[in-house]
Amino acid sequence: MQRTSPDPVETGDGAAARTRRRLPAFHPLPCARHDGWTAARQADFIGMLAETRSVEKAARAVGMGRESAYRLRRRAGAAGFAAAWDTALGVAHDAVDLASTKATGLAPYERMKRGLVQVWMHRGRYRGSTCKPDINALLQHHAAMERAARMLDESGRELSGLEPADRVNARHPA
Repeated sequence: MQRTSPDPVETGDGAAARTRRRLPAFHPLPCARHDGWTAARQADFIGMLAETRSVEKAARAVGMGRESAYRLRRRAGAAGFAAAWDTALGVAHDAVDLASTKATGLAPYERMKRGLVQVWMHRGRYRGSTCKPDINALLQHHAAMERAARMLDESGRELSGLEPADRVNARHPA
């Protein structure tokens, strides 16, 4: 994998180089609780982390604990979140291919459902975040569904009376 690091930007007055960080988009992890790590809290955390460069301060700013932030980072499917975390702190990290199930740990359907969160910074300050659809995951999921339908059609089975879940299960009868 390719390692990426922040781009240095020279200041005009000859001062030491400061770091310009464009935070990578990431897939938010699912949250079962309304007071847990929601997609908005994850984005706010990354933004505050880039601004303060302190995990404890960033977690406190979003009303969560430092240890729970580290647990979130270690969860399956958190590769994009971890890459955004590393970039926010200015640490070199392995590039994450957000279109790859192997790299993200998330199937195309999950990536499509969650979308991508982009954190926006301006002059070192966190300004907000946006959630955008993951079109790449949508296309991958659509292609997988077409392949499955083609395989079922070729097997000669009647599909018209089946529910969508049954169509997928018809491929692998018990």
